[in-house]
Amino acid sequence: MNFSVDGNVTHISLKVRDTFVTALTKNIIVVALCISINYINGTFVHTFFKHETLNVNPRYILFIHLVINDMIQLTIAVFLHVISYILFTINVSFCCFLLMIAIFTTLNTPVNLATMALERYIAICIPLLHSQICTARRTYILIGIIWIMGAIPILPDLFILLATEPLQFFHSNIFCSRDSLFRNPYLIEKKNISHAVYLTVVWFTLFYTYFRIMFTAKAANADAKKARNTILLHAVQLLMCMFTYIGPLIDSLLLYIFSTHALEIRFTSYVIVHILPRFISPIVYGLRDQTFCKYLKRYLMCRVNKHLSSKCVPFKHHQPSEKVFIDHIAG
Repeated sequence: MNFSVDGNVTHISLKVRDTFVTALTKNIIVVALCISINYINGTFVHTFFKHETLNVNPRYILFIHLVINDMIQLTIAVFLHVISYILFTINVSFCCFLLMIAIFTTLNTPVNLATMALERYIAICIPLLHSQICTARRTYILIGIIWIMGAIPILPDLFILLATEPLQFFHSNIFCSRDSLFRNPYLIEKKNISHAVYLTVVWFTLFYTYFRIMFTAKAANADAKKARNTILLHAVQLLMCMFTYIGPLIDSLLLYIFSTHALEIRFTSYVIVHILPRFISPIVYGLRDQTFCKYLKRYLMCRVNKHLSSKCVPFKHHQPSEKVFIDHIAG
């Protein structure tokens, strides 16, 4: 058995359980992945806050917000995964608290990706207005709006839950999944509709902005191949995030076809939906970015050579003017 934010595992048969060795192996895998990914992401966060050049740039502010958001989501998802094996059920109130944060951060990710796409669109297609439209202050306001958008689909569910469920329900124990907690049929249908809306809006934003970027690159005789590769990587990342929305449907279909491999399907789905996208984010948005990567390399070199020198040489970043447009596309 395993945990899923969106209720991929709502009905679990106690007769179908992993063996002790299998359960231990699965939990070691997810915990090790969580620690590794959060360590990498934590390095990005430290690098960001250490350099003013990065923490006043809207592009990197949105990237670090995505990283921090993913760290929170991944930590809670893995915690609930482990708890589902150790305790199986937990207190409803505690489950509600954890799920609300998990759902917020899960919904934030695709919206944040769409926002990053819009920022790149403005930087490349209307560069003269970029410094006026995309300021650090407006970016932080936009991050607040992202969290509000993440709250809109789920806060009504919480109010309905509080209004319709008896007090005893919040003192009982349940298997912690979204459909187990928000069990009203109306709320389940509402969740499916809201997911469809998010899916449509985010994908439309991605296609519009990045095809405009590609056409602008071709018109300017820039490296269109690099632009297409960037579009492809962003699309793959967003597609993996979108498994959150369509995951339950895919799981149901696979479980219907391969009913004898339910535990394997659920664990594979869990890794793909909740862990892999958090691993891809720093690669797509951090390591491929030339500016951020230079600061990151210096930070890592300073740590390695710390025993040789107590102070690192100040790092100066120079942006070659003839490569500004290409670097925008590469991001």
